[in-house]
Amino acid sequence: MQINADLHIHSRYSMATSPKMNLPTLATESKRKGIQLVATGDCLHPEWLKEIKQSNEENGIFQLDNTNFVLTTEVEDINQVHHLLIVPSISKAEELYEFMKPYSSNIDSDGRPNVRLSGIQIAEAAKEAEALVGPAHAFTPWTAMYAYHNSLRDCYGDLADTIYFIELGLSADTSYADRISELSCLTFLSNSDAHSPYVNKLAREFNRFEMNDIAFDELKMAIIREKGRKPVLNVGMYPEEGKYNESACIRCFRHYTLSDSMARNWRCSCGKTIKKGVKDRINELAAYDKPHHPSHRPPYLHLVPLSEIIGMSLGIGINTKGVRVIWEKLIGLYGSEVSVLVDSNIKDSGIDEGVMNSIIAFREGKVKVHPGGGGQYGKVELFENDCESNEICEKQRSLFDF
Repeated sequence: MQINADLHIHSRYSMATSPKMNLPTLATESKRKGIQLVATGDCLHPEWLKEIKQSNEENGIFQLDNTNFVLTTEVEDINQVHHLLIVPSISKAEELYEFMKPYSSNIDSDGRPNVRLSGIQIAEAAKEAEALVGPAHAFTPWTAMYAYHNSLRDCYGDLADTIYFIELGLSADTSYADRISELSCLTFLSNSDAHSPYVNKLAREFNRFEMNDIAFDELKMAIIREKGRKPVLNVGMYPEEGKYNESACIRCFRHYTLSDSMARNWRCSCGKTIKKGVKDRINELAAYDKPHHPSHRPPYLHLVPLSEIIGMSLGIGINTKGVRVIWEKLIGLYGSEVSVLVDSNIKDSGIDEGVMNSIIAFREGKVKVHPGGGGQYGKVELFENDCESNEICEKQRSLFDF
């Protein structure tokens, strides 16, 4: 069976998250997005873990309203690197909490705790707990492994051989990461890192796995790629949409080339810092000019959230009533956002003709992306006419193609 999974989100117990990030809301919204398996996030937080315990559990998976949850957490190490842990059980989450509590001043107050431990020590703790661990949003310039280290071994030492995945993050995709030779043996995860259940945040990136059942051991085998379990598709934003794709000023968002940034000593003309973009960091680390995809690497399908397409078509904000009404109608007709975006024939949906044409234009790859940088997201434009030379113009395939 094939399972769509978003393996990195946060609960309302993390800083800067929506109070609506609770299990009932996540269960409802995951189904409407087309996700069968979603992360709990923040499983080291005692209050959040109490709430998770109230759900039915079987084989390391927690069920609520026919939605499946797997225990996960993100922690920041002593070097400000963020790590994603996928945890097999409540008892193992409690063991990790007890181990990390003496090294953290905020483990009881923030769902994403800071711990005074190295990447090596966190990997050791994960191994002891039979959890999977890997770098979260591996290329992000503020808190990623490759922001502070040049290799997996720099971060995890001899335990680098026990790292089976990296999370790509919103500013990178497979074509970026497969230019780095040391990553060829790893599984790439594309997750939303959602801080709210809004329709353009939750599952804006997700993974599709081939599994025999929805169980922790099955997920673990799929990530490690054992016994026929494996990832079959990564789905996510165009990397240019990410807010750290190109090097840019963190205040005025002016973009710079790598050479210009270095010549300016990473100082913008406005006086603030130029933050190195993922694209430039990849170029520094890359062994290949073009990606070398290993045979196990699944395709990467780029999606734009449905609410953004509707909003662009109508010329209104994505959180407005007009967008919500059309989004709700389409989900009611076709079951999930993924179905609307790539699979269903929407020509007889009865929705606004401009919106319908915009969805079709997206499917045909008539997309232009203005890259993000410095903390500002990139912008997507959809065109119903022929593509120009500076646009991304590659016809989307159905999920059933994978």
